[in-house]
Amino acid sequence: MTTALVVVVVTLLLAVWILSIANRLDRLHVRTDAAWAALDAALARRAVVVRALLDTELSAAASRAESAPRADREQAENELSGLLGALDRRTVAPALTAELADAEERVMLARRVHNDAVRDTLLLRRRRVVRWLRLAGTAPQPSYFEIAEPTTPSDAVMLRPRPSARVVLTDATGRVLLFQGFDPARPQESFWFTVGGGVEDGEELRDAAVREAFEETGLKLAPESLVGPIWRRRTVFSFDGETFDAEEWFFYASVEGELTVDTSGFNDVEETTISGYRWWSAEELDAAEDTVYPVQLAELIPTLTPEWDGETRTVR
Repeated sequence: MTTALVVVVVTLLLAVWILSIANRLDRLHVRTDAAWAALDAALARRAVVVRALLDTELSAAASRAESAPRADREQAENELSGLLGALDRRTVAPALTAELADAEERVMLARRVHNDAVRDTLLLRRRRVVRWLRLAGTAPQPSYFEIAEPTTPSDAVMLRPRPSARVVLTDATGRVLLFQGFDPARPQESFWFTVGGGVEDGEELRDAAVREAFEETGLKLAPESLVGPIWRRRTVFSFDGETFDAEEWFFYASVEGELTVDTSGFNDVEETTISGYRWWSAEELDAAEDTVYPVQLAELIPTLTPEWDGETRTVR
C-alpha cells in the first residue's frame, strides 16, 4: 500500500508539473501573438505617417512593407527604414517630424517586446519535456523580427554593408554541417548557421568561400569544386551592438567519407561566440525547435545537387 501510494503521489506531482509547463507555454504563445499584433500595428502606424509625407518613393516603400508577406516583411520594413534614414527631416513640417519620430520609437519598442516574447517562448519550447511530450501541440514556432534601429529619430539608419560567402557543406549521407553561435549582446539567444563568413576587400566570392571553409573546418576545397552561388540571402541583423546590411551568397559542396572538423582556424570573435557544431539531416532540421539560418534550410537540403542550372535563388 505504501509503495502504491508513493507511486500515485509521484504521478500526481509529475502531472501537475507537466500541466504547469503546458499552461506556461500556452501563455507564452498568447504573449508572442499579442506582441506580434502590437508590432504589426506599430509598423502600420509608421506607414500611415510616412504616406503623410507625400513623398512618392517613401509612400511606395511603405505600401510594399505593409503588403509584404511575413517571410519578406523584415527586408521590406528595413528598406523603408533606410529611405527614412536618408530623409532630410529639416524639410518636413515640425509637427510631422515629431509624429514620425514617435512612430519610429514605438516600432522599436514593440520590436524589442516581441523579440523578448519570442526568446522566452523558444527557450521553453527547447526543453526536453516540452519536445518529448509535444506540449507545443500545433502552435507554430515563433521567430525573431530584426529591424534596424536608428540611434536618434533624426539620425540616418547606418547599416554597415556585409557581403559574405557561405558553403552548404554536406556529407555522404546528405547531412549539412552547421555551427551554433550567439550574439554577444544577447548570449541567451543561440542559433545555427552554415560554414562561411565575410568577404574581404577585393576578394572574389568563390575565393572567400574556400578560405572560410578552410578556416572554420580545416577542409581544403578546390574553387572549381564549389557549386553556385546557388542561393542569395539578404537580411539586416545586429551583432555586438552593430547593425549590418548582409548579403549572403551560398555555394554547395559535398565531402566523401568522414570529415574531422578542425576549428583551430577560428578568429577571436568565432572563438568566443561559436559554442559548437554538428551535422544535421533535413528531417532533424524540420523537427528542431532551434533557430536556423537560412530558415528554409530543411526544405532546401533535398534539392541540393552537383548539377546546377546557373540560377541563384533567393532564400530567407
